[in-house]
Amino acid sequence: MEKKTILNPNHRDMDARMVPFGGWDMPVHYGSQIDEHHAVRQHAGMFDVSHMQIIDIHGSDSTRFLRRLLANDVAKLKDHGKALYSCMLNHEGGVIDDLIVYYCDDTWYRLVVNAATADKDTAWIMKQMHDFEVEIQPRPELAMIAVQGPAAVELAIAQMNEDLGKACSRLKPFSATWDASWFVGRTGYTGEDGFEIMLPEADAPGLWEALAEAGVTPCGLGARDTLRLEAGMNLYGQDMDETTTPLVSGLGWTVALEPAERDFIGREALEQQKTGGVPQKLAGLLLEGRGVLRGHQQLFAGDEAVGEITSGGFSPTLQRSIGLARINADAPESLEVDIRGKRLPVRIVKYPFVRKGQACIEL
Repeated sequence: MEKKTILNPNHRDMDARMVPFGGWDMPVHYGSQIDEHHAVRQHAGMFDVSHMQIIDIHGSDSTRFLRRLLANDVAKLKDHGKALYSCMLNHEGGVIDDLIVYYCDDTWYRLVVNAATADKDTAWIMKQMHDFEVEIQPRPELAMIAVQGPAAVELAIAQMNEDLGKACSRLKPFSATWDASWFVGRTGYTGEDGFEIMLPEADAPGLWEALAEAGVTPCGLGARDTLRLEAGMNLYGQDMDETTTPLVSGLGWTVALEPAERDFIGREALEQQKTGGVPQKLAGLLLEGRGVLRGHQQLFAGDEAVGEITSGGFSPTLQRSIGLARINADAPESLEVDIRGKRLPVRIVKYPFVRKGQACIEL
Protein backbone atom coordinates (compact mmCIF):
# COMPACT_ATOMS: atom_id res chain seq x y z
CA MET A 1 0.00 0.00 0.00
CA GLU A 2 1.38 3.39 -1.03
CA LYS A 3 2.15 5.88 1.72
CA LYS A 4 0.74 9.39 1.64
CA THR A 5 2.17 12.61 3.01
CA ILE A 6 0.06 14.89 5.18
CA LEU A 7 -0.30 17.19 2.13
CA ASN A 8 -1.87 14.52 -0.10
CA PRO A 9 -5.37 16.08 0.17
CA ASN A 10 -3.92 19.49 -0.72
CA HIS A 11 -2.34 18.09 -3.87
CA ARG A 12 -5.59 16.50 -4.93
CA ASP A 13 -7.54 19.70 -4.21
CA MET A 14 -5.10 21.46 -6.56
CA ASP A 15 -5.79 18.87 -9.30
CA ALA A 16 -2.30 17.39 -9.17
CA ARG A 17 -1.55 14.37 -11.28
CA MET A 18 -0.51 11.76 -8.70
CA VAL A 19 1.97 8.94 -9.39
CA PRO A 20 3.70 6.25 -7.32
CA PHE A 21 7.24 7.23 -6.32
CA GLY A 22 9.47 5.29 -3.92
CA GLY A 23 6.43 3.74 -2.24
CA TRP A 24 4.63 7.09 -1.92
CA ASP A 25 1.67 8.67 -3.72
CA MET A 26 3.20 11.91 -4.99
CA PRO A 27 2.33 14.78 -7.38
CA VAL A 28 4.21 14.76 -10.69
CA HIS A 29 2.71 18.08 -11.82
CA TYR A 30 -0.28 20.35 -11.29
CA GLY A 31 -1.00 20.99 -14.97
CA SER A 32 2.23 22.08 -16.64
CA GLN A 33 5.63 20.77 -15.63
CA ILE A 34 7.30 23.42 -17.82
CA ASP A 35 5.41 26.28 -16.16
CA GLU A 36 6.37 24.93 -12.73
CA HIS A 37 10.02 24.74 -13.79
CA HIS A 38 10.00 28.34 -14.99
CA ALA A 39 8.22 29.50 -11.83
CA VAL A 40 11.14 28.26 -9.74
CA ARG A 41 13.75 29.81 -12.03
CA GLN A 42 11.92 33.15 -12.28
CA HIS A 43 9.94 33.60 -9.05
CA ALA A 44 9.15 30.90 -6.45
CA GLY A 45 7.91 27.33 -6.33
CA MET A 46 7.21 24.89 -3.52
CA PHE A 47 7.62 21.13 -3.28
CA ASP A 48 6.20 18.60 -0.84
CA VAL A 49 9.28 16.62 0.18
CA SER A 50 7.71 15.10 3.29
CA HIS A 51 8.39 11.65 1.85
CA MET A 52 12.08 12.13 2.59
CA GLN A 53 13.24 10.71 5.92
CA ILE A 54 14.50 12.93 8.72
CA ILE A 55 16.75 11.10 11.20
CA ASP A 56 18.15 12.67 14.37
CA ILE A 57 21.38 11.37 15.88
CA HIS A 58 21.74 12.04 19.61
CA GLY A 59 24.39 11.14 22.15
CA SER A 60 27.89 11.84 23.40
CA ASP A 61 29.45 9.85 20.54
CA SER A 62 27.43 11.52 17.76
CA THR A 63 30.41 13.22 16.12
CA ARG A 64 32.65 10.17 16.40
CA PHE A 65 29.88 7.95 15.00
CA LEU A 66 29.20 10.14 11.97
CA ARG A 67 32.92 10.48 11.22
CA ARG A 68 32.89 6.68 10.86
CA LEU A 69 29.56 6.45 9.02
CA LEU A 70 29.99 9.15 6.34
CA ALA A 71 32.57 9.72 3.61
CA ASN A 72 32.61 13.46 4.26
CA ASP A 73 33.87 14.65 7.64
CA VAL A 74 31.40 16.24 10.06
CA ALA A 75 34.38 17.55 12.04
CA LYS A 76 34.44 20.33 9.43
CA LEU A 77 31.21 21.66 10.94
CA LYS A 78 32.11 24.27 13.55
CA ASP A 79 29.04 26.52 13.66
CA HIS A 80 25.70 25.32 15.01
CA GLY A 81 23.29 24.77 12.11
CA LYS A 82 25.98 24.31 9.48
CA ALA A 83 25.16 21.62 6.90
CA LEU A 84 27.28 19.14 4.96
CA TYR A 85 26.51 17.04 1.88
CA SER A 86 27.90 13.52 2.03
CA CYS A 87 27.60 9.99 0.71
CA MET A 88 27.08 7.05 3.03
CA LEU A 89 29.08 4.12 1.68
CA ASN A 90 29.18 0.37 1.98
CA HIS A 91 32.45 -1.43 2.64
CA GLU A 92 33.11 -1.73 -1.12
CA GLY A 93 32.85 2.05 -1.54
CA GLY A 94 29.44 1.91 -3.20
CA VAL A 95 26.93 4.64 -2.41
CA ILE A 96 24.17 3.46 -0.08
CA ASP A 97 22.68 6.96 -0.22
CA ASP A 98 23.56 10.63 -0.52
CA LEU A 99 22.28 12.91 2.23
CA ILE A 100 22.53 16.21 4.04
CA VAL A 101 23.67 16.30 7.66
CA TYR A 102 23.11 19.34 9.91
CA TYR A 103 25.31 19.99 12.94
CA CYS A 104 23.00 21.18 15.70
CA ASP A 105 25.37 20.71 18.62
CA ASP A 106 27.99 18.20 19.76
CA THR A 107 25.31 15.72 20.82
CA TRP A 108 22.70 16.32 18.09
CA TYR A 109 22.93 16.00 14.32
CA ARG A 110 20.04 15.89 11.85
CA LEU A 111 20.19 13.78 8.68
CA VAL A 112 17.84 13.99 5.69
CA VAL A 113 17.91 10.89 3.49
CA ASN A 114 16.12 9.91 0.29
CA ALA A 115 12.59 8.52 0.37
CA ALA A 116 13.16 5.37 -1.69
CA THR A 117 16.15 4.35 0.45
CA ALA A 118 14.85 5.49 3.85
CA ASP A 119 14.19 2.03 5.32
CA LYS A 120 17.48 0.66 4.00
CA ASP A 121 19.37 3.70 5.28
CA THR A 122 17.85 3.51 8.76
CA ALA A 123 18.65 -0.20 9.03
CA TRP A 124 22.25 0.39 7.91
CA ILE A 125 22.74 3.27 10.35
CA MET A 126 21.41 1.22 13.25
CA LYS A 127 23.64 -1.70 12.26
CA GLN A 128 26.71 0.53 12.54
CA MET A 129 25.87 2.09 15.93
CA HIS A 130 27.38 -0.66 18.10
CA ASP A 131 30.34 0.56 20.16
CA PHE A 132 29.00 4.14 20.01
CA GLU A 133 26.96 5.96 22.63
CA VAL A 134 24.29 7.23 20.24
CA GLU A 135 20.53 7.13 19.80
CA ILE A 136 19.01 6.93 16.32
CA GLN A 137 15.65 8.73 16.14
CA PRO A 138 13.67 8.73 12.85
CA ARG A 139 11.21 11.65 12.76
CA PRO A 140 8.18 10.50 10.72
CA GLU A 141 5.97 13.01 12.54
CA LEU A 142 7.71 15.87 10.71
CA ALA A 143 6.71 17.13 7.27
CA MET A 144 9.03 19.02 4.92
CA ILE A 145 8.27 21.73 2.36
CA ALA A 146 10.94 23.10 0.02
CA VAL A 147 10.43 26.70 -1.17
CA GLN A 148 12.80 27.57 -4.02
CA GLY A 149 13.43 30.48 -6.39
CA PRO A 150 14.57 34.13 -6.49
CA ALA A 151 11.59 35.25 -4.39
CA ALA A 152 11.44 32.14 -2.17
CA VAL A 153 13.27 33.50 0.86
CA GLU A 154 11.15 36.65 1.12
CA LEU A 155 7.85 34.82 0.60
CA ALA A 156 8.69 32.00 3.02
CA ILE A 157 9.87 34.36 5.79
CA ALA A 158 6.55 36.20 5.54
CA GLN A 159 4.83 33.00 6.76
CA MET A 160 7.04 32.59 9.85
CA ASN A 161 6.83 34.03 13.33
CA GLU A 162 8.87 37.19 13.85
CA ASP A 163 11.83 35.64 15.68
CA LEU A 164 12.25 32.72 13.29
CA GLY A 165 11.83 35.01 10.30
CA LYS A 166 14.61 37.30 11.53
CA ALA A 167 16.90 34.32 12.09
CA CYS A 168 16.14 33.00 8.60
CA SER A 169 16.82 36.39 7.00
CA ARG A 170 20.39 36.16 8.36
CA LEU A 171 20.84 32.51 7.45
CA LYS A 172 23.78 31.70 5.18
CA PRO A 173 23.54 29.08 2.41
CA PHE A 174 23.91 25.48 3.60
CA SER A 175 23.02 26.41 7.16
CA ALA A 176 19.95 25.94 9.34
CA THR A 177 18.17 27.62 12.20
CA TRP A 178 15.25 26.47 14.33
CA ASP A 179 12.83 27.23 17.12
CA ALA A 180 10.77 24.92 19.32
CA SER A 181 8.87 23.41 16.38
CA TRP A 182 10.22 24.52 12.96
CA PHE A 183 13.66 23.68 11.55
CA VAL A 184 14.68 25.69 8.47
CA GLY A 185 17.66 24.92 6.22
CA ARG A 186 18.87 27.26 3.49
CA THR A 187 19.32 24.29 1.22
CA GLY A 188 17.62 22.84 -1.84
CA TYR A 189 17.76 20.67 -4.93
CA THR A 190 17.08 23.15 -7.73
CA GLY A 191 20.11 25.41 -8.18
CA GLU A 192 18.11 28.33 -6.76
CA ASP A 193 18.04 30.05 -3.37
CA GLY A 194 15.43 29.00 -0.87
CA PHE A 195 14.56 26.99 2.22
CA GLU A 196 13.74 23.43 3.17
CA ILE A 197 11.32 23.75 6.08
CA MET A 198 10.85 20.82 8.49
CA LEU A 199 7.81 21.24 10.68
CA PRO A 200 5.14 19.26 12.56
CA GLU A 201 2.69 17.56 10.22
CA ALA A 202 -0.17 19.54 11.76
CA ASP A 203 1.45 22.81 10.61
CA ALA A 204 2.20 21.72 7.03
CA PRO A 205 -1.22 22.19 5.34
CA GLY A 206 -1.55 25.72 6.72
CA LEU A 207 1.93 26.68 5.47
CA TRP A 208 1.26 25.12 2.05
CA GLU A 209 -1.99 27.04 1.68
CA ALA A 210 -0.44 30.32 2.89
CA LEU A 211 2.44 30.01 0.45
CA ALA A 212 0.02 29.33 -2.41
CA GLU A 213 -2.01 32.40 -1.47
CA ALA A 214 1.22 34.44 -1.45
CA GLY A 215 1.88 33.45 -5.06
CA VAL A 216 4.25 30.49 -4.63
CA THR A 217 3.64 27.92 -7.37
CA PRO A 218 3.07 24.29 -6.29
CA CYS A 219 5.51 22.04 -8.15
CA GLY A 220 5.72 18.30 -8.65
CA LEU A 221 8.33 15.65 -9.20
CA GLY A 222 8.64 16.46 -12.91
CA ALA A 223 9.88 20.01 -12.39
CA ARG A 224 12.03 18.88 -9.47
CA ASP A 225 13.87 16.53 -11.82
CA THR A 226 14.44 19.02 -14.65
CA LEU A 227 15.59 21.66 -12.17
CA ARG A 228 18.09 19.37 -10.43
CA LEU A 229 19.40 18.14 -13.80
CA GLU A 230 20.01 21.70 -14.98
CA ALA A 231 21.77 22.33 -11.66
CA GLY A 232 24.01 19.28 -12.25
CA MET A 233 22.84 17.52 -9.08
CA ASN A 234 23.04 13.74 -8.84
CA LEU A 235 19.93 11.61 -8.45
CA TYR A 236 20.30 8.49 -6.34
CA GLY A 237 19.53 5.31 -8.27
CA GLN A 238 20.46 6.91 -11.59
CA ASP A 239 23.73 8.83 -11.26
CA MET A 240 25.04 6.69 -8.40
CA ASP A 241 24.06 3.63 -6.41
CA GLU A 242 25.58 0.82 -4.37
CA THR A 243 27.55 -0.45 -7.40
CA THR A 244 29.31 2.87 -8.02
CA THR A 245 31.72 4.87 -5.89
CA PRO A 246 31.66 8.66 -5.41
CA LEU A 247 34.88 8.81 -7.45
CA VAL A 248 33.17 7.59 -10.63
CA SER A 249 30.00 9.56 -9.95
CA GLY A 250 31.35 13.10 -9.88
CA LEU A 251 31.24 13.16 -6.09
CA GLY A 252 34.91 12.93 -5.23
CA TRP A 253 34.60 16.41 -3.69
CA THR A 254 32.35 14.94 -1.00
CA VAL A 255 35.01 12.47 0.17
CA ALA A 256 37.33 13.72 2.93
CA LEU A 257 40.50 11.61 2.89
CA GLU A 258 42.18 13.98 5.32
CA PRO A 259 42.90 13.46 8.13
CA ALA A 260 44.43 10.15 7.10
CA GLU A 261 43.64 8.50 10.46
CA ARG A 262 39.85 8.86 10.05
CA ASP A 263 38.69 5.34 9.21
CA PHE A 264 35.29 5.84 7.58
CA ILE A 265 33.33 2.98 6.03
CA GLY A 266 34.43 2.47 2.42
CA ARG A 267 37.73 4.35 2.78
CA GLU A 268 39.96 1.40 1.92
CA ALA A 269 38.01 0.66 -1.28
CA LEU A 270 38.19 4.31 -2.38
CA GLU A 271 41.91 4.51 -1.74
CA GLN A 272 42.48 1.36 -3.79
CA GLN A 273 40.40 2.75 -6.66
CA LYS A 274 42.26 6.05 -6.53
CA THR A 275 45.64 4.33 -6.49
CA GLY A 276 44.72 2.08 -9.40
CA GLY A 277 43.30 4.94 -11.42
CA VAL A 278 39.63 5.91 -11.43
CA PRO A 279 38.31 4.25 -14.60
CA GLN A 280 35.29 6.48 -15.25
CA LYS A 281 33.98 9.96 -14.61
CA LEU A 282 30.63 11.73 -14.59
CA ALA A 283 30.36 14.28 -17.38
CA GLY A 284 27.82 16.81 -18.58
CA LEU A 285 26.47 16.37 -22.09
CA LEU A 286 24.84 18.74 -24.57
CA LEU A 287 23.06 17.24 -27.56
CA GLU A 288 24.13 18.93 -30.78
CA GLY A 289 20.88 19.11 -32.69
CA ARG A 290 17.37 17.81 -32.17
CA GLY A 291 16.39 14.87 -30.00
CA VAL A 292 16.18 14.04 -26.30
CA LEU A 293 18.85 12.45 -24.14
CA ARG A 294 17.58 9.73 -21.81
CA GLY A 295 19.06 7.47 -19.17
CA HIS A 296 20.79 4.27 -20.36
CA GLN A 297 21.47 5.55 -23.87
CA GLN A 298 24.91 4.37 -25.00
CA LEU A 299 27.76 6.70 -25.92
CA PHE A 300 30.39 6.04 -28.57
CA ALA A 301 33.75 7.39 -29.73
CA GLY A 302 33.82 6.02 -33.24
CA ASP A 303 33.00 2.33 -32.95
CA GLU A 304 34.04 2.13 -29.30
CA ALA A 305 31.40 2.21 -26.58
CA VAL A 306 32.73 4.63 -23.94
CA GLY A 307 29.86 5.14 -21.54
CA GLU A 308 26.19 5.52 -20.77
CA ILE A 309 23.86 8.38 -19.97
CA THR A 310 22.72 8.25 -16.34
CA SER A 311 20.26 11.18 -16.41
CA GLY A 312 18.95 13.08 -19.40
CA GLY A 313 16.12 15.26 -20.59
CA PHE A 314 15.04 18.52 -22.16
CA SER A 315 16.18 21.68 -20.40
CA PRO A 316 13.33 24.22 -20.27
CA THR A 317 15.76 27.01 -19.42
CA LEU A 318 18.27 26.28 -22.18
CA GLN A 319 15.76 24.90 -24.69
CA ARG A 320 18.25 22.12 -25.41
CA SER A 321 18.64 18.47 -24.45
CA ILE A 322 21.18 17.88 -21.68
CA GLY A 323 22.39 14.93 -19.67
CA LEU A 324 24.80 13.45 -17.17
CA ALA A 325 26.81 10.42 -18.26
CA ARG A 326 29.34 8.03 -16.80
CA ILE A 327 32.09 7.72 -19.38
CA ASN A 328 35.59 6.32 -19.63
CA ALA A 329 38.12 8.64 -18.02
CA ASP A 330 40.02 9.03 -21.32
CA ALA A 331 36.97 9.57 -23.54
CA PRO A 332 37.29 12.43 -26.07
CA GLU A 333 35.17 15.58 -25.78
CA SER A 334 33.12 14.87 -28.91
CA LEU A 335 31.02 11.73 -28.75
CA GLU A 336 27.94 10.22 -30.33
CA VAL A 337 24.83 8.95 -28.59
CA ASP A 338 22.71 6.10 -29.86
CA ILE A 339 19.07 7.24 -29.93
CA ARG A 340 16.83 4.50 -31.29
CA GLY A 341 19.57 3.16 -33.53
CA LYS A 342 20.65 6.56 -34.84
CA ARG A 343 23.97 8.12 -33.87
CA LEU A 344 23.80 11.82 -32.96
CA PRO A 345 26.67 14.09 -31.89
CA VAL A 346 26.98 15.21 -28.25
CA ARG A 347 29.48 17.58 -26.66
CA ILE A 348 30.99 17.14 -23.20
CA VAL A 349 30.44 20.26 -21.11
CA LYS A 350 31.18 21.21 -17.54
CA TYR A 351 28.09 21.11 -15.35
CA PRO A 352 26.09 22.73 -13.74
CA PHE A 353 24.18 23.72 -16.85
CA VAL A 354 22.09 26.42 -15.09
CA ARG A 355 22.40 28.20 -11.74
CA LYS A 356 20.20 30.99 -10.41
CA GLY A 357 18.32 31.19 -13.70
CA GLN A 358 21.42 31.73 -15.84
CA ALA A 359 23.12 29.43 -18.34
CA CYS A 360 26.52 28.20 -17.15
CA ILE A 361 27.56 26.64 -20.47
CA GLU A 362 28.14 27.90 -23.97
CA LEU A 363 25.32 26.81 -26.25
